[in-house]
Amino acid sequence: MTTPLVEMDGDEMTRILWKMIKDELILPFVDLKAEYYDLGLVKRDETNDQITIDAAEACKKYGVAVKCATITPNAQRVEEYKLHEMWKSPNGTIRSILDGTVFRAPITIPSIRPAVKSWEKPITIARHAYGDVYKGVELRVKEPGVAKIVFEGESGKVEEVKIHEFKGEGILQGMHNVDKSIRSFAHSCFKFALDTHQDVWFSTKDTISKKYDAQFREIFQEVYEKDYEMEFKKRGIEYFYTLIDDAVARVIRSKGGFIWACKNYDGDVMSDMVSTAFGSLAMMTSVLVSPDGNYEYEAAHGTVTRHYYNYLKGQETSTNPMATIFAWSGALRKRGELDNLPGLVNFGNQLEGACFDTLNEGITTKDLVNLMEGITPTQVNSAEFIKAIRERLTKRLS
Repeated sequence: MTTPLVEMDGDEMTRILWKMIKDELILPFVDLKAEYYDLGLVKRDETNDQITIDAAEACKKYGVAVKCATITPNAQRVEEYKLHEMWKSPNGTIRSILDGTVFRAPITIPSIRPAVKSWEKPITIARHAYGDVYKGVELRVKEPGVAKIVFEGESGKVEEVKIHEFKGEGILQGMHNVDKSIRSFAHSCFKFALDTHQDVWFSTKDTISKKYDAQFREIFQEVYEKDYEMEFKKRGIEYFYTLIDDAVARVIRSKGGFIWACKNYDGDVMSDMVSTAFGSLAMMTSVLVSPDGNYEYEAAHGTVTRHYYNYLKGQETSTNPMATIFAWSGALRKRGELDNLPGLVNFGNQLEGACFDTLNEGITTKDLVNLMEGITPTQVNSAEFIKAIRERLTKRLS
């Protein structure tokens, strides 16, 4: 390695797996250069969450980061960890600083068939991660009256739209988005499509939402035509827009192998649908891509709290580390691509290949045993699984 990548450590069982993966699968083979940030909940609390901001800024500096799963505290966690306050999601903080889009795709193997029989290749969900219902404001209406949207411009101009005249009780919600974020979302999707040589499908409901959703469609089309259309045609990949309901029907009938770009809520729902239909959330890659060309790779799941409590009791755990291993392989491969280091790119590929070799031989963690078909699986614990991958990685590299 010539340039460091940013290493963001995490919490609970995934933190335990993180060390196992480094000790068994990374450090014996790679002269690792990394700028380390401990994003465990204790350290975030000690630094008033400044370490999360520093880690995100380091990603902007070096261009590539790899992140372990972290706790987003609720009231119970505040009490458990004696926190100074209920800190925000580290992923949300990092995403905001990088202005990124999250791309998630399933890790597929022959012995686990998708629930949708037509799917032959992974489907990547590109989820816009700003605004809409997640930044919405709400109001409970308890008497008759008139609800309005009012915009007071800095110029003094006032625009007003009537929402509804209530005859009785009801509810209200106000949502927003900003052109800058939508444009960043579009750039990230098209850049990722070029990186992975996949078509892009984008879907909203602009026939009903003629200004809000239509603005997404118009910005995507503008960005595509101005900056990407020629390169897409040159490489033989496609971009098209369709309504969200039509997209769902097309996706179910498709063979997969494309990027499905969705607004925030749509992406939230559809990513869970796709991951479940392909088998397991533990078999899912996740990368945050910014329009500036920064990449942050992570596991697509939480900190596996239940397994961690069992681990603390000295009990054996069979936690699936695939998503975390693929975060490392993806980050190292991208670092190699950016720095023109074919050996590092090859290592990332061979690490993933060793994972597939292990699973295809039926050596697996508990969560996949009942999903496998046409093979007799052998259940192992987390440490045994990682050691089995190391044996096959060593063989591949030799």
